[in-house]
Amino acid sequence: MLPQIWPAILTLGWILFAIAAGEAVMALVALAARDGLELVFASNAAITMLFAGACVLTTKGRAFELRFRDAALLTVVAWVVVPVFGGLPLMAEPSDLGFADAYFEAVSALTTTGSTVMVGLDDLPPSVLLWRSTMQWIGGIGIIGLAILILPFLKIGGMQLFRLEWSDRTENVMPRVRSVATAVGQIYLALTIACFLSYWALGMSPFDALNHAFTTVCTGGFSTHDASFAWFDSDALDWACIVFMIGGGVPFLAYLRILRRGSLRQRIDTQVVAFLLAAAALSATLGIWLNLQHGMGGFDATTHAVFAVIAVMTTTGYASNDYVAWGTFAATFVFLVSFVGGCTGSTSGGVKIFRYQIMLRVVGQHIRRAIHPHVVSPMRYGDRVVSEEEAGSVGTFFYLYFLAFAIMSLMLSLLGMDAATALSAVAATLGNVGPGITEAIGPAGNFADLPEAAKIILSFAMILGRLEILGVLILFLPSFYR
Repeated sequence: MLPQIWPAILTLGWILFAIAAGEAVMALVALAARDGLELVFASNAAITMLFAGACVLTTKGRAFELRFRDAALLTVVAWVVVPVFGGLPLMAEPSDLGFADAYFEAVSALTTTGSTVMVGLDDLPPSVLLWRSTMQWIGGIGIIGLAILILPFLKIGGMQLFRLEWSDRTENVMPRVRSVATAVGQIYLALTIACFLSYWALGMSPFDALNHAFTTVCTGGFSTHDASFAWFDSDALDWACIVFMIGGGVPFLAYLRILRRGSLRQRIDTQVVAFLLAAAALSATLGIWLNLQHGMGGFDATTHAVFAVIAVMTTTGYASNDYVAWGTFAATFVFLVSFVGGCTGSTSGGVKIFRYQIMLRVVGQHIRRAIHPHVVSPMRYGDRVVSEEEAGSVGTFFYLYFLAFAIMSLMLSLLGMDAATALSAVAATLGNVGPGITEAIGPAGNFADLPEAAKIILSFAMILGRLEILGVLILFLPSFYR
């Protein structure tokens, strides 16, 4: 059956009502802070609410239900349209961004990428800073919902491994999904509150603590300072941030698995173990190099290395130091780490650690079959057997991901960007990482000076990466409409 446009319009309307409510709250924040932007946020809230109301009223009297194809259409439409309204307050003074810049910033916020075109963050009004952080926090919970409700049924690179018990499609499925989604939302909120209290206790102002709690747990990385986490110059805060970046980078369903009955082996997520082991190995490599090459003390080298690796692996994108200034090896190392990603079912972007696990198993199986052609050796992931379909979907994702990376890098090169900046910009946005590895777009820079056409391409890259590539491409397949 063809996808219906009406469910997408209705649901988009209610999403925009939520955005309008957020802008209305920011108007109150601006009024309390006396930063002069209460009218800006109030008028933008009114515009967003009018459009939302039009969407809802257009569907009045129509009977329909949200099916899979409708949900797939809605997902793409929402991620494309909502940033238009989220970026409206950024087009007014003092931010004074053009449409391409405001759209880029809003897409970066809602996809929890963390790339930015805004400079002078230290001097921006509190309401603007809090709105950027709030959009990232809202985007984070939206991403978790996307991972739980939509992506598994798209069979995107093995996402179906994380359906838990929902594959029976009985009439009890939706209540069960809602209960799990509610529990995950409670965990997300609890992590945010714990992060806020930790930052505040360790020396951040309440305002900085709130903003950074919002953007840490969602692995977004927006900061209230141009220098990002380096502004605080605190090892204690760096390590607290590391803990909560890891907390946001592991699957939120893994928290529920820990609470379930059964043996410890059954409750421990295989990809979480792989993620932590990979992070430890990569951090040790970079830390040893910093110690030997730059003469950093053991503790400083460990802190900076772990922070950089975790920030990039979880695609949070914070910086406690400018790793581009560490030299070519460090920049290249971080660039390669950006392709790793966090765990599936988390707010992290990137390729995701479990896909590498599956591909290693595929390679191992092919080697075994080459040596012993008649051996029967099923691939296993944790306690379950991985089907050929699931393994094939992972291979398809790898192909599409790096094909998209190559095509968009070439597009940026056509706009006159140098190779390093083009490759780094696409890797940072397609992987939802945030900063790149060149001086222009690295931790000490931003994306402000890129051509407007490049910002539009990179905005699409952020959405494409967040929807796991195929989530967007299926809309261009004729079979989707048959």
